[in-house]
Amino acid sequence: MIIVRDIEEIRGVVAGACVTIGNFDGVHKGHQRLIELACSRAKAQGLVSVVVTFDPHPLKVLGKGAPPPFITLTEQKLELISQHGPQLCLLLEFSLEMARLTPEEFIGKYLLDGLGMQELIIGYDYHMGKGRSGNFETLTELGALHGFTVDRLDPVTIDGAVVSSTRIRDLVQSGRVWEARPLLGRFYQVRGQVVHGMNRGGRLLGFPTANLKLVDELFPMPGVYAIWVEMAGEVRMGVANIGINPTFGNHALSVEAHILDFRGDLYGADIRVHFVQRIRDEHKFSGIDELKTRIAKDVDLGRRILAQPEAEIRLTTPFLEPGSNPGQR
Repeated sequence: MIIVRDIEEIRGVVAGACVTIGNFDGVHKGHQRLIELACSRAKAQGLVSVVVTFDPHPLKVLGKGAPPPFITLTEQKLELISQHGPQLCLLLEFSLEMARLTPEEFIGKYLLDGLGMQELIIGYDYHMGKGRSGNFETLTELGALHGFTVDRLDPVTIDGAVVSSTRIRDLVQSGRVWEARPLLGRFYQVRGQVVHGMNRGGRLLGFPTANLKLVDELFPMPGVYAIWVEMAGEVRMGVANIGINPTFGNHALSVEAHILDFRGDLYGADIRVHFVQRIRDEHKFSGIDELKTRIAKDVDLGRRILAQPEAEIRLTTPFLEPGSNPGQR
């Protein structure tokens, strides 16, 4: 997948495209089906398959107050989009100026003049342009006027409910990470660099931990989780604590991962933590001995959870260092 951030880079280069467009936060099962449909339609018609998305998310520009925490930051979103086969991703900088464009102006500037679009595929609830006026009916009328077709994908449902970024966000924030997996098609993950912590895990407790410098926006609710840890091309079992370590009187949120059967030095390394299942709430213990006993039980339970066939992790792309371009490896 080629990633382009300025339409001028490819104006006149793409002769015809099948395009899907959206914010794609989480790149969940609904988004995946949309992208894969655009790819299959493009292949059948001899067109270029294109995903158009935005950075920053429009809610960060247009929203009143703080936006919700996003499931995927831009780097991970691009990486996930690339897994589903599009040839080109147009990553547009969203601005107030862009928000003022009517649907016809946006389509003309970016999708027709820039990509030679012949087919547009949108999600069931997608709107574009000034005042969100570009709904399916409006876009269909524009297509008849300018010579492109428009199709709309029906909502994707799992367990009787529509797959949505909002639903996934609610599940993750409530600690129900196991239930988020079928909606995402993967375990929810965060990533970060291993930094020096308080040096208590190994020295005091006998369970060394990798302390993450947090870069993501969305985290499961505080507690202890069975996890997979992805690092430098390998995946290992682990148990993570998310919270403030009340036994030690901490106040800042932290993610500390104990990697089972690992004794190496990870300081400075970039790792990913895939959350499989919540084990328990975060508690304040009476002292070190009680905490050590509880951690030993957590590790044992985490090992048994991760040994189950349904907890198996499937990685579809090699580990990428932060800042790498998934479309230009």
